[in-house]
Amino acid sequence: MDNKCRECRKFGEKLFLKGERCDSPKCAMTQRNYAPGAHGGKRRGKKSEYGLQLAEKQKAKAEYGLRERQFSLVFKKAARSQGATGAEMLKLLESRLDNIVYRLGWAKSRIQARQLVNHGHIKVNGKILDIPSYSAKVKDVVEPVNQEFIKTTQIKKPLIPAWIKEKAMKAEIEHLPAREEIDNPIDEQLIVEFYSR
Repeated sequence: MDNKCRECRKFGEKLFLKGERCDSPKCAMTQRNYAPGAHGGKRRGKKSEYGLQLAEKQKAKAEYGLRERQFSLVFKKAARSQGATGAEMLKLLESRLDNIVYRLGWAKSRIQARQLVNHGHIKVNGKILDIPSYSAKVKDVVEPVNQEFIKTTQIKKPLIPAWIKEKAMKAEIEHLPAREEIDNPIDEQLIVEFYSR
């Protein structure tokens, strides 16, 4: 079993780290809906406040596929901005290029989306960009270098968010997402409290 499946089981919810497999009966959360490890099936004690905050931060990190240093840099950038820190952090995470490729349905998972960007399959404003952490701006145009290749990795019916306008494999960022447009089940306030200790 893959380490990514363990992540979903650890947090007790599907994070869709394996793409289509997460919707199939082969999903580890469907087959073994309890925590991983030898004692995963046993009931665990109630988590402390710190434990809840840490778990929420680890869940967000796993979902967006970031390491600790990358995630803390995103949080620090959000803390310096004018708006609410938690909402700004989610806005920065959602506007990453690899996440946009995933949201457009051009990749089955964020991991695959990151690989597509790294390997130079995505153009931004007409230029090939191979930096997955690139923060998209309003009016940026994202498109594949080779449409036929992307059609092989594309999922059938993606739910494209309202802040991205796509037509004929060409997407334009209409505006950066507001908190209510981000459908992730992340409690950003717990993450803010974790970093504010």
